[in-house]
Amino acid sequence: MRIGVVDSGSAPMQQVADSAAFILRDNQLWLEPALPDRLGHGSRVIEVIQALAPEAQILSAQVFQERLSTSSAQVAAAIDWLVEQGAQLINLSLGLRQDRDSLREACTRALKQGVILCASSPARGEPVYPSHYPGVFRMTGDARCARHETSYLETPYADFGGCVRPLDDSLGHSGASLGCAHLTAQLGAFLQQNPAPTLSAAREWLIARAAYIGPEQRRGEHG
Repeated sequence: MRIGVVDSGSAPMQQVADSAAFILRDNQLWLEPALPDRLGHGSRVIEVIQALAPEAQILSAQVFQERLSTSSAQVAAAIDWLVEQGAQLINLSLGLRQDRDSLREACTRALKQGVILCASSPARGEPVYPSHYPGVFRMTGDARCARHETSYLETPYADFGGCVRPLDDSLGHSGASLGCAHLTAQLGAFLQQNPAPTLSAAREWLIARAAYIGPEQRRGEHG
């Protein structure tokens, strides 16, 4: 099983099956060898996935270099590359504010190949992409969820929630990005049992195992 991760890369000590960097320079997109993760975001995501889905091979597509900023062209190229490398499941712990044809079309191509796309989404606020595209699982963080738990939210903002904490329980890089990573890892277990799943089957599997149904109730909210 191969899980793709579109992020800031991997740490030197992490084992990945393959990696590449997608760099926008002089208004042109370049495919280059990936550098070690300088931001710590991608390596935290990979750390969670490898801990919860140790049988998976990780493919790392680096779209963040010096800061957590990227373009739809870079993310679209990363998705296409991961599909070419045989990824069955892709984690996108990122969100872009603008809908772009290149990103939407890359997601459509991946979905048509049977690849499951999991993208982080804020628990509230304006939609982000690619999580807002049809067929992409909208994943966020849920403070109720322990390491191996999930929630079925079905809100206007997100479909499912997962543990918000990195493996060492530190405060850095917590939230929707880590919730997405936890859910991706747990979907890896589903792929082990169902090598050629449908999106609806994956969705029903997540719903059936959810520890919590409905959104978190914030202080001062009633329902």
